[in-house]
Parts: sequence; C-alpha cells; structure tokens
Amino acid sequence: MLRTITNELKKHIPFAAFGAFTGIVIMVILYNFPIRFSHNVFYTLHPLHVLISAYTTAAMYKLNADHWHKNKIWVMILVGYLGSIGIATLSDSLIPYLGEILLNLPNKGIHIGFIEKWWLVNPLALTGIIIAYFKQTTKIPHAGHVLLSTWASLFHIIMALGGSMHWSLFIVVFLFLFFSVWVPCCASDIVFPLLFVKRKK
Repeated sequence: MLRTITNELKKHIPFAAFGAFTGIVIMVILYNFPIRFSHNVFYTLHPLHVLISAYTTAAMYKLNADHWHKNKIWVMILVGYLGSIGIATLSDSLIPYLGEILLNLPNKGIHIGFIEKWWLVNPLALTGIIIAYFKQTTKIPHAGHVLLSTWASLFHIIMALGGSMHWSLFIVVFLFLFFSVWVPCCASDIVFPLLFVKRKK
C-alpha cells in the first residue's frame, strides 16, 4: 500500500503543478473582482468537486471490491460520502484557510460547504455515489477532479484577498494550491477507497 501511495503521488505531481499554474493565471486575471463574484464561483466549483470526487471514490471502491454483494452498497455509500465531503473540505477550504492565515489576508474566512450549503453539497455527493453504482470509470473524472479542486481552492483564497495583490503572493499561493490538491486528491480518489477492499491475489 505504501508503494502504491508513493507511486501515485509521484505520477500526480505534473497534474497538481499544471492545476496550480492555471490557478495563478486565473488569479492574475480575476483577483480584483468583487468578493461576491469569487464567493459564487467557489460555491459552483466546490459542489462540482464534491460530485466528481464522490463518483470517483465510490467507483474506485466498487471496481476493486472482491465478490460484490448488495450489502456492500452501504460501505460504498460511506466511502463515497466521507471520501468526497471530508477530503474536498480539506482541499478546498481548510488548507486554503491555513494559507490565508499565514499570509494574513484581509478577508480570510473558512467556508465549509456541506454545512453552509448543506442542501446543495450533500445531495451532489449522494448523486455521485448513485452514478458510480451503475457505471464505473476513473480516469477522466480524476483529471477533472484535480482541476476543479485547484480552482475551488483558488477562489477560496481570492475571496480573502480583498482586491489586494503583490507579486510575492504568486509563489506562496502556487505552493498552497499545489499541496491542497496533490495529496488530498490522491487520497480521496485512490488511497481512501482502497483501504476498504481486500488485496486481490
């Protein structure tokens, strides 16, 4: 398992770096937009991130579960929900908020989607799990997951900028975007669901 995790983290470095780079480009263009705009974009991207994450996590579990039985659907729901809600919150909200604190940004704040917009985020997580039950594929959703996670984290940070910007922030924000996606996305899509399946012979 440790070797699998290490290999997946290595393979996803280019994904995470590319996502962080696109985030910096977007930040240069949109950092001065009204906070309300960034708030609305965040609450568009974050729920979509949860949907794709729930789908990919649940699909990964079902693809690797030996001797599938209908009773395992409850495990699939649990894995899909916790793997998406928990890790998407870490990636999109908690890690960016930590960056906002360290940078002492003027409008820093934490936005927990499954609480603030519970009526939107939680049903989308369950929708992703239901879709994964009937159809499983992981490659395209995982790539989309990486970009959505990066951009959701980005707009969480843009909300805190308050229209202020300095070139030195680019490097720090790039690093936070990279790490907010690199480890959590691998953990959500690959490592977390595999913890619940037996190793195949």
